[in-house]
Amino acid sequence: MTVRGVLFDIDDTLFDYSTSERVGLLKHLAAEELLELFPSPADAVALWRQIMEEEYTRFLAGELTFAGQQLARARRLLAHVGRLPAGDPSDDALSVWFARYTTFRKSAWAAFPDAAPALSSLAARYQLGVVSNSTLAHQREKLHAIGLLDHFGDAVLCSEEHGAPKPDPGIFLAGCALLGLPPHQVAYVGDKYDVDACGARDAGLRAYWLDRTGAGADVPGADGITVITSLDELVTLLAA
Repeated sequence: MTVRGVLFDIDDTLFDYSTSERVGLLKHLAAEELLELFPSPADAVALWRQIMEEEYTRFLAGELTFAGQQLARARRLLAHVGRLPAGDPSDDALSVWFARYTTFRKSAWAAFPDAAPALSSLAARYQLGVVSNSTLAHQREKLHAIGLLDHFGDAVLCSEEHGAPKPDPGIFLAGCALLGLPPHQVAYVGDKYDVDACGARDAGLRAYWLDRTGAGADVPGADGITVITSLDELVTLLAA
């Protein structure tokens, strides 16, 4: 089947989320004089990522607001190192703490080097869009900051506004509808095997799993999913 449109995940697909998270967190903890409370910087990052995954999952499930998961992450990390003020800090205090982290993280925001060239190449032949598990305002701000928003126009769909996160098939189909194309004419590219690749495939899209880290060596092969290691490879495969 001919592919006429391509939908993308954002974090760790187009945008180097993991690097900005690590750099931002370590600078923030150092500034707050908290980094020395961890066995190593790697331990600090590992804990923060575990907390993020757990609290963000609660946000996607509708148990927390987007801001609420940020507050929960701040509260849990401070409690872990014994720096949570007595009497439980107010939401305002936690929000200010998280905002200081966000400032450091934003200073490290960057697109992957292959993102802009790939999107520029694909734009000549395909309709492009985004489907992301986040909020629209946050992801549009991010795409604008890293210079990629103009590639997508209004074709940016996020789970908060849609009402259900990936891998729910409905959000993939809604993304196809934004492009005005049937699912079998749309490719989806994302870095998470279960959420992105399997979710897109099961919704009837052409699924491309972007395995930048080489984790695919430990994942069993699956019909209907094409594994790529870069967005350059995506451009080549679609052209073929």
